[in-house]
Amino acid sequence: MLQQFCLWKWLAVGTAVATVLAGCLAQNDEDWQYEDCKLARTGPPATIVPIDEESRNGTILVDNMLIKGTAGGPDPTIELSLKDNVDYWVILDPISQRLYLNSTGRVLDRDPPTSIQSIVVQVQCVNKKVGTIINHEVRIVVRDRNDNSPQFQQQRYYVAVNELTPVGTTIFTGFSGNNGATDIDDGPNGQIEYVIQYNPNDKTSNRTFDIPLTLSGAVVLRERLNYEEKTRYFVIIQANDRAQNLNERRTSTTTLTVDVLDGDDLGPMFLPCVLVNNTRDCRPLTYQASLPELTDPARVNPISVTPPIQAIDQDRNIQPPSDRPGILYSILVGTPEDYPQYFHMNLTTAVLTLLKPINRDLHQKFDLVIKAEQDNGHPLPAFANLHIEVLDENNQKPYFTKSTYEGFILESSPVGTTISNTQNLTSPLQIVVLDNDVEETKDPQLHLFLNDYTTFFTVTQSGITRYLTLLQPVDREVQQLYTFSMTASDGVQESAPVTVNILVIDANDNSPTFSNISYNVKIYTDMKPGEGVIKLTAVDADEGPNGQIVYEILAGDQGDFIINDRTGLITIAPGVVLSVGRSYALTVKASDSAPPAQRRSSITTVYIEVLPPNNQSPPRFPQLMYSLEVSEAMRIGAVLLNLQAFDREGDPIRYLIQNGDPQQVFNLSQSSGLLALGKPLDRESTDRYILIVTASDGRPDGTSTATVNIVVTDVNDNGPIFDMFLPKNLSVQEEEANAFVGQVRATDPDAGVNGQVHYSLANFNNLFRITSNGSIYTAVKLNREVRDYYELIVEATDGAVDPRRSTLTLAIKVLDIDDNSPVFTNASYTVCVPENLPPGTVFLQIEAKDVDLGSDVNYRIRTQEALQYFALNKYTGELSLLKSLDYESFSDTEATFTFLVEAFDSKGTMPPGLATVTVRVKDMNDYSPVFSKQLYRGMVAPDAVKGTVITTVSAEDQDPPGTPASRVRYKVDVVQFPYSASIFDVDENSGRVVTRVNLNEEPSTVFKLVVIAYDDGDPVKFNTTTVEITVLQPSVIPRFTQDEYRPPPVSESAPKGTVVTVVTAAALNQTIVYSIVSGNEEDVFAINNRTGVISVKKALDYESVKSYELRVQADSLQVVRSNLRVPSKSNTAKVFIEVKDENDHAPIFTKKMYIGGVSEDAKMFSSVLKVKADDKDTGNYSAMQYRLIIPPIKDGKEGFVIEAYTGLIKTAMLFKNMRRSYFKFQVIATDDYGKGLSSKAEVLVSVVNQLDMQVIVSNVPPTLVEQNKDQLIGILERYVQDQIPGATVVVESIGARRFGDGYSEEDYTKSDLMVYAIDPQTNRAIMRNELFKFLDGKLLDINKEFQPYLGQGGRILEIRTPDVVANVKKQAQAVGYTEGALLALAVIIILCCMPAILIVMVSYRQRQAECAKTARIQMALPAGKPASTAANNLYEELGDSTMRGYAQQEQQQLLRPSLLRPEELSMESGIDPGQEYYGQDYYSYEHGYELPQYGSRRRLLSPSGMYDEYGEVMVENDGGYYYSPHGSTAEEWARKKRIKLIVDPEYETSSTGEDSAPDSSQRNRLNNPNIQNNINGNIYIAQNGSVVRTRRVCLGNNLKVTSPVRLGKQFKKLDKLAVTHEENVPLNTLSKGPSSSDKMNTRPCSVSFASSTIGADNIVTKPGGSKMKSTEEQESVVDNEDVKEPLESHSEHTQSDEEELWMGPWNNLHIPMTKL
Repeated sequence: MLQQFCLWKWLAVGTAVATVLAGCLAQNDEDWQYEDCKLARTGPPATIVPIDEESRNGTILVDNMLIKGTAGGPDPTIELSLKDNVDYWVILDPISQRLYLNSTGRVLDRDPPTSIQSIVVQVQCVNKKVGTIINHEVRIVVRDRNDNSPQFQQQRYYVAVNELTPVGTTIFTGFSGNNGATDIDDGPNGQIEYVIQYNPNDKTSNRTFDIPLTLSGAVVLRERLNYEEKTRYFVIIQANDRAQNLNERRTSTTTLTVDVLDGDDLGPMFLPCVLVNNTRDCRPLTYQASLPELTDPARVNPISVTPPIQAIDQDRNIQPPSDRPGILYSILVGTPEDYPQYFHMNLTTAVLTLLKPINRDLHQKFDLVIKAEQDNGHPLPAFANLHIEVLDENNQKPYFTKSTYEGFILESSPVGTTISNTQNLTSPLQIVVLDNDVEETKDPQLHLFLNDYTTFFTVTQSGITRYLTLLQPVDREVQQLYTFSMTASDGVQESAPVTVNILVIDANDNSPTFSNISYNVKIYTDMKPGEGVIKLTAVDADEGPNGQIVYEILAGDQGDFIINDRTGLITIAPGVVLSVGRSYALTVKASDSAPPAQRRSSITTVYIEVLPPNNQSPPRFPQLMYSLEVSEAMRIGAVLLNLQAFDREGDPIRYLIQNGDPQQVFNLSQSSGLLALGKPLDRESTDRYILIVTASDGRPDGTSTATVNIVVTDVNDNGPIFDMFLPKNLSVQEEEANAFVGQVRATDPDAGVNGQVHYSLANFNNLFRITSNGSIYTAVKLNREVRDYYELIVEATDGAVDPRRSTLTLAIKVLDIDDNSPVFTNASYTVCVPENLPPGTVFLQIEAKDVDLGSDVNYRIRTQEALQYFALNKYTGELSLLKSLDYESFSDTEATFTFLVEAFDSKGTMPPGLATVTVRVKDMNDYSPVFSKQLYRGMVAPDAVKGTVITTVSAEDQDPPGTPASRVRYKVDVVQFPYSASIFDVDENSGRVVTRVNLNEEPSTVFKLVVIAYDDGDPVKFNTTTVEITVLQPSVIPRFTQDEYRPPPVSESAPKGTVVTVVTAAALNQTIVYSIVSGNEEDVFAINNRTGVISVKKALDYESVKSYELRVQADSLQVVRSNLRVPSKSNTAKVFIEVKDENDHAPIFTKKMYIGGVSEDAKMFSSVLKVKADDKDTGNYSAMQYRLIIPPIKDGKEGFVIEAYTGLIKTAMLFKNMRRSYFKFQVIATDDYGKGLSSKAEVLVSVVNQLDMQVIVSNVPPTLVEQNKDQLIGILERYVQDQIPGATVVVESIGARRFGDGYSEEDYTKSDLMVYAIDPQTNRAIMRNELFKFLDGKLLDINKEFQPYLGQGGRILEIRTPDVVANVKKQAQAVGYTEGALLALAVIIILCCMPAILIVMVSYRQRQAECAKTARIQMALPAGKPASTAANNLYEELGDSTMRGYAQQEQQQLLRPSLLRPEELSMESGIDPGQEYYGQDYYSYEHGYELPQYGSRRRLLSPSGMYDEYGEVMVENDGGYYYSPHGSTAEEWARKKRIKLIVDPEYETSSTGEDSAPDSSQRNRLNNPNIQNNINGNIYIAQNGSVVRTRRVCLGNNLKVTSPVRLGKQFKKLDKLAVTHEENVPLNTLSKGPSSSDKMNTRPCSVSFASSTIGADNIVTKPGGSKMKSTEEQESVVDNEDVKEPLESHSEHTQSDEEELWMGPWNNLHIPMTKL
């Protein structure tokens, strides 16, 4: 049963299993078709393959995708294609399922700018059986190749390092960040290392500097710098990447220029400094000074020291200069010890002053040691010696007041005669010699001696003035000029020699002398008249007239012979026939030409015998005596004389020297008679020859003789010869001035000045001197230690023009005295001693030398404080330690000890020599750096970028601060954790731990990094610490929603708290904290650390910063609480904030006042000047609109306009005849095209013409001047402003140079620059002549400054007046040529006008009497009606209504500015009150132009109590103008009380040249109330300030004056009546009001000058038919009326009175009169 049950059980199980298997098989049979498109491999679904960048086109990316199914063949089951194939980098072969690289025409580059790091495509598989689609991702990772070299961001780098920088200091970190080299490769290929390369041009640079941390590139100093040895290093730095294959690494280099700055490491040095060989130490220096004894300090202070005492800091280039120390001077020690009583040295200037006089009996010299030290406490002083010599009182050389003296003496003067100073021998020659040692008023008691001619002349022995006297007679014929030198000596000092020239004046002390007492001559009867008989020659040694000889026959001639008075030739007289046998005895006299009283003469007898004609006469010489001078340098063979004789018979003549030439020096031609030189002459052996010469024709009695007197003159053929018997080996003791050394003597056999000997020294002129007599002295004190032997060359020269010289060498030995202190080989010693050395250690040996002979040098320490530390060997100079030194025991930053050592001569008396020893204690680095923690922790994101700061380590060193041993630096230990060291780094100085590369690490990884802290001590000590760095999970690192935020621009006027934008970051289950990590250095923005809202914290300013780039970071609260930040790619974002500009700045003009000018002939809308305003705002806010504010000139018009957007000011009117007027107005600039803010500036425009201008002519084309116009005008303006501050130079025109007649020609290679200058004080142009002076006086300086702009050779040629002015001057000169014609015409006119003049004179006298009567009557009348209340001021604007009804010409005449007084002209109008204005010139405008109104829109009102306002002016039917006052009186009275206005004929013509008259029916009025009557006449004021009182025209009621025919003559009469009609009263006196005795009621009068067509002869008839009288008759009537009824006129107001306002010439000017 049991078995059966089991059987059934297994059967059921089997059945179930079979059923299940059958189902599974059935299911598999249905799902196999879904297997297609799936991967036939296991592993991750994505296919990831690497490929190198720059791989070739067609490179296989995936060999087989291993996708199930068949894509090719007749029955494909799948279909393959590519999706997301960006840029089609991948090609698919669907049959083989292979992927290829498609880089046709391009390169797969992983590096920028393409930066293709990976390619991701989708292989889409479509199952054709079931239609399903499966996408297979293929990720192609592009691997980097090292194909880029590092590139430095700068070509060169620069750093300046102070020479005192300690070794081990990092001097350059300029490669940090992006400032160094960059490599766009990735990974190690992009990591940069820096190393220093050997520079063959700077071989010390690679050992002086090092880069210990190659990744940072920080350059560290390895050797101490020394500015004095080297000031610049060129360090070649190589940057290489870290490719794994060393052979593939790429490099680039740059140069780091290291400039060494001078530090204060050296002390001062005295100047001049002579360096010791191969050192930088100066040789010991001794300054020299000398003082006269017993001298008042005021006479010698400050004491002159040679060379001047000066010390400078050897560190000459300490920067900045304000840090350079000053030098302090003092006297350290000296002998004798009481030197402080006599000398004081200024602490800062080293000026040495004498405190009290020195007695040389007590002190002969002072030897002082000067100390120079820096004022900043630097411990290295410098020392120098100062030797002061006390001189004897007699220490000044005598001197002559002249360098040359000229004297004269008559040769006949007796012995004892004083030499004169003039040829007329009227005053003696005064020789003044002085000695500064003696007062000028006292006799210096000097000895004067002559170097030559001491037997001829002597000098007086005493007195300030000396005289030369004669010792023996002089003979001019022997020597005419005596030249010698003269010196003066006081026994110690000798003067410089002076030259004395004494000229012997000739006296007639020689008589003419014939060669023979008598002469025998034979003549023949066949000789004809005029034929010569004999020529007599007399010789007179005197000169001038005293030597000119005149011959005459005294007796015996019997009329048959005559003699030439000049030549002495005796000839046969005309018409004489000689007879045989006759004989004559002629007495011939020879006289000189001296005055008769002094004349000398001699006689001779000539015996003449007449013979019959024959041929037996001997030859005859033309002269019996010949005299000549021959130079001893004459060449052999030279012909000296022609001695040809004459033989009557023509026989041949034979010549012979009979006597006087035994040496046969001369040759005489026997046939020709030519005397020649046969041998050389020598004056020193023979100076004269007397030759007897014969001429013979061969017969016994056919011989004649003549005498030849030859004087040999001297030439300078002999040099001076020294006396060799005088000693040549000499000696002198050192340190003695003016010491006698020895004497030389030389002679010269030549004559005269050629034989005068002068001595000089050919060498050592500064050390020795020689006198005129050959005595040699020392010129200064000699120093044996400098030189103990001299070979002195003495030169002797003669006095010739080309002198001869001889030299003699003297051997001079300098004898030694003890005069030197020992001198150390170095002025200062510096030694470095390590601390803790044992006592007794010798660390330095010093040495001093004493140059004196036989000296014994010993050493000792002078500074007492140093004796407890150091010991100095007395004999060897070895310096050793007495006890160990401890660096830390010194309180100074540098542990140094400075003290003085001295060396002295144990056998001498001189002060010791000093030197400075500086011992630097070297710190031996006692302490190691100590970290504040043994373990530091940090966190980092897995994708942190390179340079991310993780944490900061810190260590301290207890060595003394400021020392190299106390400076701590950091580095990574690359041995313990090499991988950590490859991805993390530590900053050398700050200790910040940063990422070295871009991280790609697994989260939760913990790295350990060992950091080393080391110092720069000796030896180097270090310590280590460990840093644990945890890589965080990405989920706990917040991620910003955007990498960059670009909010809308923020207005610069946004208030604080304005929200800029909101940044948002998220992290899983983390609270986010926001912060701004960079870009907010000025704390302008704030961020809410919880909400991420960024708001404005400080006011923005668009003009300062236009945009901000903030970097914000989001961290989890957990990280923040642990005081750590984890920067990563995801938790930081950039916020770009643009600032929006607002119109918050007003425009600013470039000038407060613009000054310009406009020419009188400027056309409408001519450019004047250009203004410019700048605005700090941008856009429309800086776009200007300009406008002008000009006071209205007329009818609301303005004189100038401005271009609204360019600022160019132009004219809007004409300025003809308005020179020296000016305009002031304002210009306003408004930004935002006139809708924004505004500012204003002043504008001054002055009217000028060419009278104000100068033309600057230059030699460059006008185009070049135009290009540089602004610069050239700026230069000219600066020179003008030197004279007139603020002046402005304006250019009128630039053109080609004009030249020629009338300047009609042009030269375009040169230019004319016409300029003028405006004075801002007067508002007018500077006078042309002043402008010329300002510029012409500085023309050289201006040309120098013009040179850069005008080019090479460009310059100003001249400054001239403009063409128009020059032409006017020429025309004015041309007018002068007709002056003669005009003068003749004037004479004719005067002769013709004599009768008229007589008539006028008679009428004038009558008129004068009548006017005097009228004046007396008027003065007696009481005052008129009181004046009404006057206006408050003198000016009041006239409205335009006052001008209605007047013609254009009438307006011009009515509104003449000259109607106002000069001082009442408005300065605002621009009219110069001091300038003369001529009416017709001022208003000569063409018809149709607007009337200028400068000065015309003002109405003159009376001062208080003085003037009435205007009445009215009207035109009556007769065409006349009348003035009628207003007032409260009846109109009838006002009409009767009228004043007629009479117009000068000059003003009767309108501006158009045509006569015009107003309409007879029209009446024009000028309404002015409160006019009052003046019965006694009127007072007018002229523009020149004269006050004129006029008479009243008292005519009958039936007469009315309408034609001013005689107006000009009448006004001239008025001008002459000075007593009653013209009063030169100052204008200010008129304002005092009327006096009680004579109250005048003065009123201004408005005058209308109307044109009139009525001629001089016209007669106007009043209504009633009566005619008006002529002018002459009117005058008579007026005079009678004035005399008859003066009182009646005053009492009645009803009478019809008419007054004339006389206008016309006044003082030869057309000056209108203003009625008072």
